[in-house]
Amino acid sequence: MAMTIKVYEVDRYGRTRVVRPTTEVVPLGRLPMTADYPACECDRCGGRRPAGQAALAGAPR
Repeated sequence: MAMTIKVYEVDRYGRTRVVRPTTEVVPLGRLPMTADYPACECDRCGGRRPAGQAALAGAPR
């Protein structure tokens, strides 16, 4: 079964801009049975932190 995905961003005024046009994707056959999120891939973390901690990295303490 094929699926499509389209990536767009919405600014604070509600205007949308297409980041990636509609593309056909193939879903995974079977998802891994885990509660863990993959490591964060942002430039600041560089894949060193789990996803949940990456969002809190810049938060005031």
